[in-house]
Amino acid sequence: MKHALGSYGWAGEASGDRPDIRERLIASGTPSVADYELVAAIIGAGSRGKDVRTLSTEVLAGCDFSAGVPSVSSISAIPGMGDARACRVAAAFELGKRFYGTRERRIASPDDAWQLVRHFDDRKQERFLCCTLNGAHDVIAVRVITVGLVNRTIVHPREIYAEAVADRACAIFVAHNHPSGRLEPSPEDLDITARLKEAGAVLGIPLLDHLVFSHAGYTSLVESGLLVPDKA
Repeated sequence: MKHALGSYGWAGEASGDRPDIRERLIASGTPSVADYELVAAIIGAGSRGKDVRTLSTEVLAGCDFSAGVPSVSSISAIPGMGDARACRVAAAFELGKRFYGTRERRIASPDDAWQLVRHFDDRKQERFLCCTLNGAHDVIAVRVITVGLVNRTIVHPREIYAEAVADRACAIFVAHNHPSGRLEPSPEDLDITARLKEAGAVLGIPLLDHLVFSHAGYTSLVESGLLVPDKA
C-alpha cells in the first residue's frame, strides 16, 4: 500500500514530526541527509510515544559500529524497534557494507579523508576515528576508537596503533568531530597529534594527517602547517 505524501510522511506520521527526508532524497540524493535521517527512511515510522527522528537517533547511539554491522538482537533490544524493524536496519547496513565498503578507497588528499568520515559530523559527542591505510594509501578500515563527552574525548596512542598493527597498516590518518562546530584544534588536539606522530615514527606506521571536523567543514593539521607528516 502506498502512502501519499500530502500532510503525512512515513506511514501516517504527521510531517511536523520528522524532517522532509523523502523529498530531499528525491531532490538531492543520499549525501544531502544526515545518518539518523537515512535510518529513519529505513525504519519508516516511529513507535508509540516516540517519533521516527527520536527512534532513529537512538538506533545510531545504541549501536557499536566499530565492531562491524550490529546484530539484529542488539538493534531489536532498543525500545521501539522490535525484530521486524531490526531486520530491515541490519539488512540495509550489511548491504551497504557489501556494495560500498571502505576498502580500496584511496586517500590522496585531506578532502578524500574528510569524505570518508564526514557522516559523523552530526554527532553530539566527540568521536575519535582512525583510518588505517595500506602501502598504496587504500583504506583498510575506519574505526571509532573512543567516544567522549560533549566537548572532548580522551584517546591514547596505544589504542590507535593497536588497530593499525593488527591491520598491518602502512600509514594512518586520524580525525575527530567538534560538536560545537568550531574547527580550531585545541591544545589537547595538538598534543595527541604530536604523540601519535612520535609513536608512528617508532612503529614505522606514519601519521599522515589529523582532521578536526564539524557540520561546517574541516581543518587539516597538515594543510594548516601544524603537522609535518613523515613519509609513508
